[in-house]
Amino acid sequence: MGRETRDRLVYVAVWLACLAPLLWLAWQAYDGALGANPIERLIRQLGVWGLRLLLVGLAITPLARILRQPRLIRFRRTIGLFAFTYVLLHLSTYIGVDQFFDWQAIGKDIAKRPYITIGMTAFVLLVPLAVTSTNWAIRRLGPLRWRKLHRLIYLIVPLGVAHYFLLVKADHRPPLIYGAILALLLGWRVWDWARPRLRVAPARR
Repeated sequence: MGRETRDRLVYVAVWLACLAPLLWLAWQAYDGALGANPIERLIRQLGVWGLRLLLVGLAITPLARILRQPRLIRFRRTIGLFAFTYVLLHLSTYIGVDQFFDWQAIGKDIAKRPYITIGMTAFVLLVPLAVTSTNWAIRRLGPLRWRKLHRLIYLIVPLGVAHYFLLVKADHRPPLIYGAILALLLGWRVWDWARPRLRVAPARR
């Protein structure tokens, strides 16, 4: 099997893996298997899968470096766009299905409920990242400005974890686990950034 064929198969596998939770949720909704409060469960599960995929996207770079597989980076955009899709569906279900487009009630929720305020902030910051996830956008912005813009992800994912933590009323273990994974991924990036600088510093003394 050639490398091109193998890469295409891996890409299809990544695409299907990202799509599978959405198909499973759609089947559960059709089958009436979402529990006593199906709307709340659907909204929450869409948001959780969006957060999971954002964390997977953050994990791509460390995995590519550790495993010495730079080609993994090419799947980051696909995973990121799927993450945005889940977050968009999470928000759309809340607005259209839960609130029936009652903008006054939605505005009150945003103002009065911190977890919704944080979640809306994260979504607003995520939109420009999704919009500029094209080769055309990279050329238009220039690689340097594009990278600076996409560093917003280091703010967006912590906001997503905080949104989930404040949303949960009883079992805080899942958001705490995601928070620990996020801390590990961000800690790796700090270490990766500082490591060459720490090596150079003694040589200058």
